[in-house]
Amino acid sequence: MTQDPLLSILNDAQHQAVTSDAPRLLVLAGAGSGKTRVLVHRIVWLIRDRKLTPSNILAVTFTNKAAAEMRERIGTLMRVPPGAMWVGTFHGIAHRLLRMHWKDAGLPENFQILDSDDQLRVIKRTLKYLNVDDSRWPPKQVQWFINNQKDEGRRPEHIEHFGDLHQKTLIDLYQHYQQACTRGGMVDFAELLLRSHELWLKKPEILAHYQSRFKHVLVDEFQDTNTVQYAWLRVLAGQQGHMTIVGDDDQSIYGWRGAKIENIQHFGKDVGGAEIVKLEQNYRSTSTILAAANAVITRNPDRLGKELWTNGEEGEPITLYAGFNEVDEARFISDRIDSALLNGKQRKDIAILYRSNAQSRVLEEALLRAAIPYRIYGGHRFFERAEIKNALCYLRLLCHRDDDAAFERVVNVPARALGDKSVEKIRETARAMNHSMWEAALYLVNNKGLAARAHNALRQFLGLIETLAQETLDLSLGEQTEIVVERSGLMDLYKSEKGEKAQARIENLQELVTAVRQFEIEGEQAPTLANFLDHAALESGDKQSEDADNAVQLMTLHSAKGLEFPVVFLCGLEEGMFPSAQSKDEPDRLAEERRLCYVGITRAMKKLYLSYAESRRLYGQEKMNGPSRFIREIPPTLMDEVRIKSTITRPVSNTYAGNSYGGGSGTGFGSGSSTRSGTTAKLPRKKRLREDLIDAPYRLGQRVRHKKFGDGVVLDCEGSGPNAQIHINFADVGEKRLVMQYAKLEEI
Repeated sequence: MTQDPLLSILNDAQHQAVTSDAPRLLVLAGAGSGKTRVLVHRIVWLIRDRKLTPSNILAVTFTNKAAAEMRERIGTLMRVPPGAMWVGTFHGIAHRLLRMHWKDAGLPENFQILDSDDQLRVIKRTLKYLNVDDSRWPPKQVQWFINNQKDEGRRPEHIEHFGDLHQKTLIDLYQHYQQACTRGGMVDFAELLLRSHELWLKKPEILAHYQSRFKHVLVDEFQDTNTVQYAWLRVLAGQQGHMTIVGDDDQSIYGWRGAKIENIQHFGKDVGGAEIVKLEQNYRSTSTILAAANAVITRNPDRLGKELWTNGEEGEPITLYAGFNEVDEARFISDRIDSALLNGKQRKDIAILYRSNAQSRVLEEALLRAAIPYRIYGGHRFFERAEIKNALCYLRLLCHRDDDAAFERVVNVPARALGDKSVEKIRETARAMNHSMWEAALYLVNNKGLAARAHNALRQFLGLIETLAQETLDLSLGEQTEIVVERSGLMDLYKSEKGEKAQARIENLQELVTAVRQFEIEGEQAPTLANFLDHAALESGDKQSEDADNAVQLMTLHSAKGLEFPVVFLCGLEEGMFPSAQSKDEPDRLAEERRLCYVGITRAMKKLYLSYAESRRLYGQEKMNGPSRFIREIPPTLMDEVRIKSTITRPVSNTYAGNSYGGGSGTGFGSGSSTRSGTTAKLPRKKRLREDLIDAPYRLGQRVRHKKFGDGVVLDCEGSGPNAQIHINFADVGEKRLVMQYAKLEEI
């Protein structure tokens, strides 16, 4: 009997999903379980075996890349281009509908689409027209409010303000912004979905046409749908249309941008019942990695429930490393990458994942020192990020008032009523006088060469720079930077905005303060602000690998979704960091953080490293957080703990020293547990320290002096060589952990 080439390559669950005749089908597709294959094969099967035409199919996904891949694979299986089939993103299909039915949708025939930057410009003009103070209602906050309301399906007239002036102003701005868009024939991205959904509701004859045409609707990544997308789909499918949705509630990680996990959780109930097929066989990861992922995600309540498994190999144990601090953690990662490369691994096979963009700075520095090419996936290197460049330009002006590039970048950041014309006037005056823009600005202020509003704004800016320079003259670099970041208005600017991007900018500015303080500690001599600015410029100029196919990949966990790598480092696994301090006490947010950890674990194919730092200086503060609860949720038999000074590796004990999140010594784990081979590795803390100190230049209890922190007593020393860590209690500043090669200690 001849095998069916379309179905023979499918496993049992995939076969069931592809050939189901259920009018409502939910395919619960675990990570690495072949969901794209199922979608593509189901579409071809519907055409071949259920005699639908390509024009009867509507397939919706979230990215243009995914849509293009789906079209290509369908064409390959059918051996002809899909042609009349509608395959695209939500926004792409909504745009297509509005172009075809522009008149019924109340739009001009040649309506224009606004991207995010264009939308922001229209909002700024609306604020100016209404004479609204943009310091109280920042344009990006208004943009976030408008898009959020549209994603929820709400027009201005549908929103209550309940007497709240701030809310009322936002509603008025939404109203006037929409009027401006209508006058200009403009449509933003959120409007595409909302307007096409309203088209279904207002024009039932158009809806009936498409319900008759699209006899089967298929949706990918359904767990990422928001309110208006789900409503759009349900209206289109109606009571008779067939719908297949593919998704994974365990990978719903975009709640912060409007995704509703309840859409997939309640789908069956909402549509009057649905067949559920679970794709649980994983083709990506080892059984050890999958067991760890399953153990973590099962702690979440209200799951639809599935358990990943594989016919593949058990694989290596997960390696756990406890760094003394974030620098030690980064060094460990770079060392292991170096070893992997020497053993034949390709750089493109390795990824470093982290919760926050701000974590990349220390990792970047470790990779640069090790001469390992890397790439920030979907983002910029730390010192190339816009908010960091802005802060550095303020610092540059404190050193060099005649730095025209710095002056021009921040003279109107945050906005100071200095428009393009005013800046051009400063520029022209500088050219005419053959002076810097700073000197030209002083001349214009002294001679009232600008309109009153611009004159006052420029005078205040010049005064701010002079005041900051005087008031921070005798302070440490860290204190100087912290004051400049706050007093410049940059921190307030980003605090006034909403969303994940704004929070990331705040964290990056806080991390800049950390970078400066670390530079002070590690400097060969008393560092100056100019020294640090040179360091930052060199770091920025030492480009990341331009060859994306030949570089280690650094990325946030959110960016990693949908990707896979043979070797993965998941770092920063500490309470208060991952899960974040804001989410660990809120059940819904904690559940999403756990899903994010699950996504991170399941990116690994062959080898997974987990790491945390006992002490971490981040966002300008040093914290002693215990290891993340997500580490505790992984069975200890799946992990081997590695210590830097010893060849001993041992599985992790669930018994924590000191408190439920780990003690302040060692790795925070109990010291007595058996290795995977059955041998014991009891190594009391004090004995281990004294063994480490055999090679150390300092002894416990020795008095030492540091050029900045003063006199102190050695409490602890771990490791050997230049990267050894020394823990000292200083009389003036308390306990500090220092890297030996940078500490420059004197014996007393």
